[in-house]
Amino acid sequence: MLFKRNKINDGSTVGQADRWERELLRELATASLKEQRKARRWSIFFKLLGFAYLTVLLALWLPEKLPDSALKPGSKHTAVIEIKGVIASDSEASADRIIGSLRKAFEDGGTKGVILRINSPGGSPVQAGYVNDEINRLKKKYKDIPVYAVVTDLCASGGYYIAVAADKIYVDKASVVGSIGVLMNGFGFVGSMEKLGVERRLLTAGENKAVFDPFSPVKPNDVVHMKKMLDRIHNQFIDIVKSGRGERLKESEEIFSGLFWTGEESIELGLADGLGSSSYVAREIIGAEEIVDFTSSEDLLERFAKRLGAGVASGLARIIAAGTAPVLH
Repeated sequence: MLFKRNKINDGSTVGQADRWERELLRELATASLKEQRKARRWSIFFKLLGFAYLTVLLALWLPEKLPDSALKPGSKHTAVIEIKGVIASDSEASADRIIGSLRKAFEDGGTKGVILRINSPGGSPVQAGYVNDEINRLKKKYKDIPVYAVVTDLCASGGYYIAVAADKIYVDKASVVGSIGVLMNGFGFVGSMEKLGVERRLLTAGENKAVFDPFSPVKPNDVVHMKKMLDRIHNQFIDIVKSGRGERLKESEEIFSGLFWTGEESIELGLADGLGSSSYVAREIIGAEEIVDFTSSEDLLERFAKRLGAGVASGLARIIAAGTAPVLH
């Protein structure tokens, strides 16, 4: 009996040792796999980080993309500049961006004519005015290069302010054209504050410093002052349109009332000259079918900045200033 018990005990001890070894090996293998996965993840992270770093360096050091014409010396082409979206200092349709594109287009030796391809609801009268002035300056400097505006979907207010600097304006029959007017909007929270029991505490140096403050009641004198300012800007807009369109404009008070019309109607009113796309104008009017896009585009760093939230800050600033900045709409 003693011999058998020892044999059983020895077998049990050996079985426990085998199980312990297997568990140890399993744990070691699992730990090794975890380490390999962790190392792989870090490797991927550092590769992506290195790629992003190199991309930023390339964006900083590589020259700006040249237009296609640079590769074809002596060729004649039609230069196209896109004016798309709201016209504002921090948008794709800012005066700086558009003017830079215009100068490159006019300075290019192969440019036979320039097309402003417009799809804009309007925006800042100051930005639109800068562009209008620059177009007129370049037309005087480069007298052999005509400028045409081609409207796609929309050419309203500030967009039209720019378009009238062109020699002629072409539209689609369904384009929307006009809205020659000025607006300034905002919100009033006085009633809401009273209901919530919120007290407005505002200190100013200058009795008119808080004009149109959204948390204070509107003062009649403030309305009178703002209306005068809007009328003055509106009259500036009207003068620009009359100067650009001249006798082509039909005698009608509605033209400067802020209304807008279809492309067909805009031709009848003298706001536009004819129907035509960019391809049509390049081929049939300018006589240079090849189109080269001179529109300045956002570089990589600008796109990174917007993705990281730079646009949020400018958006908040725009909301805060919405009640005080006149807009061509």
